[in-house]
Amino acid sequence: MAKQFSHIEPDHRDFIERQHIFFTASATGDSRVNLSPKGLDGLRVLDETHVCYMDRTGSGNETSAHLKADGRLTVMFCAFEGPPLILRLYGKGKVLHRGSPEYADLLASAFNGDEPPGARQIVVLDIDLVQTSCGYGVPLHDYKGERPSLTNWAINQGEDGIKAYWRKKNLTSMDGLPTGLPVAEDTDAASE
Repeated sequence: MAKQFSHIEPDHRDFIERQHIFFTASATGDSRVNLSPKGLDGLRVLDETHVCYMDRTGSGNETSAHLKADGRLTVMFCAFEGPPLILRLYGKGKVLHRGSPEYADLLASAFNGDEPPGARQIVVLDIDLVQTSCGYGVPLHDYKGERPSLTNWAINQGEDGIKAYWRKKNLTSMDGLPTGLPVAEDTDAASE
């Protein structure tokens, strides 16, 4: 039932852009596998072989550590409404840190310059395989809306609080791998 493609087809793009949630999976040869749900309208299809997503501050920074060490990343979408489908994007990912010129360029071009509270980095996936499968086992769910919790938390932390949180929780993975997230002072210097 699975079909493989070398790039994102127009119908794949339509499907991706209708989804409210996606999942990212990453690991190194020696680390735990990290699987994260993402939402908040954070993903953009850049072209047939590239997508990116706005990565906001969270309790960990596993994907960044895994990409720095290994590079492999899978992004998965499931149809929770309408016809069943699972779509996976496989490839190599890279992290564009907030404050870097590459981050600023992609923020402007893909996100219309709209940086949400708590934005930490943009993850870019260079796709080498697109795979679809039936999705018959995925249950139907109704989308009710986005939770305001992460945005409200980031607003309440303020810029200084976010940077302190990065230093405390986001500089290494749960397996002790460095994430490459610039220290707060470096982030300020990079944006000048």
